[in-house]
Amino acid sequence: MRSFSLQAAVAGLLVAFVGFASSFAVVLQGLIAVGASQVEAASGLMALSIAMGLCAIVLSLARRQPISVAWSTPGAALLAASGVPEGGFPAAVGAFLVCGVLLVLAGTWKPLGRWVAAIPAPIANAMLAGVLLGLCLAPARALAALPLQGLAIFAAWAVTARLKRVLAVPAAVAVAVLMIALDPATVPLPAASIFPQPILVWPEFRPAAIVGIGLPLFLVTMASQNIPGMAVLQVNGYRPEPGPLFRATGLFSLLGAPFGGHAVNLAAITAAMCAGVDAHPDRGRRYWAAVVAGVGYVVFGLLAGAATAFVAAAPPVLIEAVAGLALVGAFAGAMLGAMSELRDREAAAVTFLVTASGISFFGIGGAFWGLLAGGAMLALSRWRP
Repeated sequence: MRSFSLQAAVAGLLVAFVGFASSFAVVLQGLIAVGASQVEAASGLMALSIAMGLCAIVLSLARRQPISVAWSTPGAALLAASGVPEGGFPAAVGAFLVCGVLLVLAGTWKPLGRWVAAIPAPIANAMLAGVLLGLCLAPARALAALPLQGLAIFAAWAVTARLKRVLAVPAAVAVAVLMIALDPATVPLPAASIFPQPILVWPEFRPAAIVGIGLPLFLVTMASQNIPGMAVLQVNGYRPEPGPLFRATGLFSLLGAPFGGHAVNLAAITAAMCAGVDAHPDRGRRYWAAVVAGVGYVVFGLLAGAATAFVAAAPPVLIEAVAGLALVGAFAGAMLGAMSELRDREAAAVTFLVTASGISFFGIGGAFWGLLAGGAMLALSRWRP
């Protein structure tokens, strides 16, 4: 405790608030989209929050480094675009378990991690952009459906982003809460709904769900969260071995999956908040920011029932708008990465369009087919007779 720092602790509390408030709506949208009931979605949100909090605490204390852990926000957006698989939510949980196993393998068997890292960045980014497009259109739909509320939420997000970008989405959430609370049609939340009930879901392993949800979830989590998360740590002077970190996030994903959690991984944006100089001038004391953030995530997880009940009581278009605003930055970054290479631009465009189309063959969603189509187009463009 002699290395404990109040400055790092305050940074950790900010990380926990920003990490939870900025994307819990995306997570709930994703879980409900693949067949979870309100109670199961609350259980999944609780499982994810507790799993990522405990994982961050264990890794940060063990290594004395600010190992920040988060749920897979791009993975949740993937779920929102996937739809209910054959077999319902139990089939989705089976896919979550497969994703967890693959994350453990990526940290244990080095060739798998290298193969994922070898996926061309334009293709991976284009698939992610296609997954995010549907939710990123939600703020515009909210403006059309509920102009006053939609404009207030958008204005709060835009103005706060100009002043302090990391607080933009929490500000939009706060305005949405105010709008919904002032609506006379909103039913007060019962006290019993504040605390979630852990719901154990018996998994079903359906090939279509594994290929259409589990495999893309693993690829998105690795390409857009774990690998950038390692890069953030390295930029700030930390050099942990990636394998054990990937393996740990995979193990905690496996623990959370039976209760409805899709995946946890290394954080990227909040990792920069924990590992940067704002957490503490002394690099050796910044790990307390990640530890305190982990404690905060556990506390927020125990209140996941209130968040889920609030989302269920609100107009869906407003919740989708908040979720969409939370993903605008990720969408912009993915599009920039997808189109940055001139020679790969057509393949990236094919990947993006096929993924965003939402097509489904044999029960397998568009993310897999977009990756397949883009990969084939890339191979064709580089082939020389």
